[in-house]
Amino acid sequence: MGQRTQPLAVVAIGGNSLIPDADHTAVRYQWDAVRETARHIAEMVAEGWKVIVTHGNGPQVGFILRRNELAAHEVHTTPLDLIVADTQGAIGYMLQQALDNEFRRLGVARQVITLVTQVLVDRDDPAFRAPSKPIGGFLTEEEAQRFAADGWPVVEDAGRGWRRVVASPRPVKIIEEEAIRTAAEAGWVVIAVGGGGIPVVRNRKGELRGVAAVVDKDMASSLLARAVRADLFLISTGVEKVALFFNTPRQRDLDRVTVDELRRYMAEGHFAPGSMLPKIQAVLEYIEAGGPRAIITDPPNIVRALGGQTGTHIVT
Repeated sequence: MGQRTQPLAVVAIGGNSLIPDADHTAVRYQWDAVRETARHIAEMVAEGWKVIVTHGNGPQVGFILRRNELAAHEVHTTPLDLIVADTQGAIGYMLQQALDNEFRRLGVARQVITLVTQVLVDRDDPAFRAPSKPIGGFLTEEEAQRFAADGWPVVEDAGRGWRRVVASPRPVKIIEEEAIRTAAEAGWVVIAVGGGGIPVVRNRKGELRGVAAVVDKDMASSLLARAVRADLFLISTGVEKVALFFNTPRQRDLDRVTVDELRRYMAEGHFAPGSMLPKIQAVLEYIEAGGPRAIITDPPNIVRALGGQTGTHIVT
């Protein structure tokens, strides 16, 4: 690869950030959230960045699972790998349209594409022996027992109810990484690795096969950022800055933090599993593999964070 004339960023946005709040999950509200997020990404592109966008899909997968349950007496249910593929297409379409409209408004000549992405995992990953990633909505104990009888592992979730769990193996390789890199270097805005990618394994013949699992979106995005040698890995989440003692009177926001400091804070238990912890782990893996720059902030502050005015900046 030759010298870049424009820097390349991988921007990871959360599935929850595409839904304003728990009371506004209808599609029209999701469109509002997507358009707001797209506005800030488009401004980043207008400032001269090449961009690959990744996204979460947790709530959207839950909606599809619920529709499966409600319609099971009429139509077949959908395997989890196909559900991830479905959400990649649907959320990708929404982002494509919203970004195209923003580029038109800004007078930026960029085309946007969504690439349905498979992510290779190890079929012997220990996660398959101990499923732990909650999916779908909360269940009563009676509903949970029915799912358990059908072969779904279930767990009680912090007194809030029961949930199904699936394996969450580590991502090993982005199957379409070369296509993603080539398109991004050509100047297209690429939406890829949606929902962490469709988890696939190779069977004994070397053929790809989907598996009933989910890949953490932040870890897969970090792997992609390393594979394409991104100049920046930016995680767009629900807070302007990473904080210690989050949501307590002692809360302290982090502006600029080193890898060693982050590892110490992580060991002290400052970052919640399933929330900020995987984001911290993802940026650490990117930086420690030679990535030059990582930022964590929320969508409205993306451009300000790029200018060093806000956000949490992770350095070596």
